[in-house]
Amino acid sequence: MSFDIICFDCDSTLSEIEGIDELAERAGCGAEMAALTNAAMNGEVSLESVYAQRLNLIKPDRAAIDWAADLYIEKMVQGVAEVFQQLHAQGKQVHIISGGLKQAILPLAAKLNVPAANVHAVDVLFASNGDYLEFNEQSPLARNGGKAEVCKALNPNNLKMAIVGDGNTDMEAKKAGAYCVGFGGVVAREIVREQADVFVENPDLQAVLEYLL
Repeated sequence: MSFDIICFDCDSTLSEIEGIDELAERAGCGAEMAALTNAAMNGEVSLESVYAQRLNLIKPDRAAIDWAADLYIEKMVQGVAEVFQQLHAQGKQVHIISGGLKQAILPLAAKLNVPAANVHAVDVLFASNGDYLEFNEQSPLARNGGKAEVCKALNPNNLKMAIVGDGNTDMEAKKAGAYCVGFGGVVAREIVREQADVFVENPDLQAVLEYLL
């Protein structure tokens, strides 16, 4: 099976970290945050019920976002650069769709030659001094079902589309007709194993290529 549009989650898929949990750790509220993230990724609570709660606890300023951006790159999952190289070489349309913070993900995307227009994540708004103001509450990616909405919007011509990710929110893209590749190389979640069209446990992301090309 070969796909025209291939979408990737970011946290625990392209990078070993959950950006929001790392930011929480840095802000001194790590344990409660990790529990919230896990509950959302395992489908136990809705994403929108924890999203604002998490950011209001952390209030990440511009310096914190830059720090997280560096960490995303430093902790890149094995094989990611090769996967993106190969997909670009074959002329695939590649997108990153994440419930994470857009400004923290853009540098990683740039490193993988993914244009900013193909990065779909949640925008953070800062004050002129760099302090955290708020996040874009209108973003579909701050709520459940958002990845399906984004996938639908990206594919008006009903091309063959796949999504690779580790979380329950990625599997929701099935509703938009996406073929779901569950990636358990960083975190293997039972709900994803059950719902994915195919589940890959290899820690090297290149293991997903045989299902995409």
